[in-house]
Amino acid sequence: MNWTLHFLGVGAAHAVELGSSAAVLECDGKPVLLIDCGPDTLERYMAAYGEPPRALYITHTHMDHVAGLERTFFRLWFDETLRGQTRLFAHAGLIPWLQARVADYPGVLAEGGVNFWEAFRLVPCSRGFWLNGLWFDVFATRHHMPGTSYGVALGGSFAYTGDTRPIPEMLTRYAGGNEIIAHDCGIASNPSHTGVDDVEREYPAEWRERLRLYHYGSHADGATLQSRGFQIARAGDRIALPTPPPPRADAG
Repeated sequence: MNWTLHFLGVGAAHAVELGSSAAVLECDGKPVLLIDCGPDTLERYMAAYGEPPRALYITHTHMDHVAGLERTFFRLWFDETLRGQTRLFAHAGLIPWLQARVADYPGVLAEGGVNFWEAFRLVPCSRGFWLNGLWFDVFATRHHMPGTSYGVALGGSFAYTGDTRPIPEMLTRYAGGNEIIAHDCGIASNPSHTGVDDVEREYPAEWRERLRLYHYGSHADGATLQSRGFQIARAGDRIALPTPPPPRADAG
């Protein structure tokens, strides 16, 4: 089996020309898990795969990572074969924020009679979750306020940080082998995001071959990251991943 991470978009919130940061874990070219769903993510996903996602993980609830959930709701709700079939995984601590951000408007449909989450299968998690017989680890990241952002990792294959400051202790634990590490990184740091100086200071040099930087601010910023010796992800890139352990046949 060939595993890849397909980047639908790689931009920071203001970098609309780079697409909202989101990625799809693929196996033999077929989508397994969509990570995040920003304003343009569903359109890019549909263009790539021809149908809505069947599994979706949300790292945090800033709108550039969840604004596409409303469009996804409509796409799922009005197709009875899809309604309630898409599993949406999110850390249990994010559920109140997710509810407030996308699901709490009084009357998701003008006609009434519909609850937002009935279009999905909402699956709260804490340590991680099972999907297609594979265990995905969920780990806390540092995105401005504690308890508001969580990355995801598939042991032996990849880790995806979502938006974060440097987290060497988490990546040592959840991506300490040969996993590819998709990491938030721009030119300059701030209280919510990693800058390239942070990566150079806080991560071992031997990690450079495994890092793929995304969530940067422009094409020019991407070129600057490359000039510093880092590999970046671009919208549309499919990055080959190490093969994870075989799935458990008895797991969901």
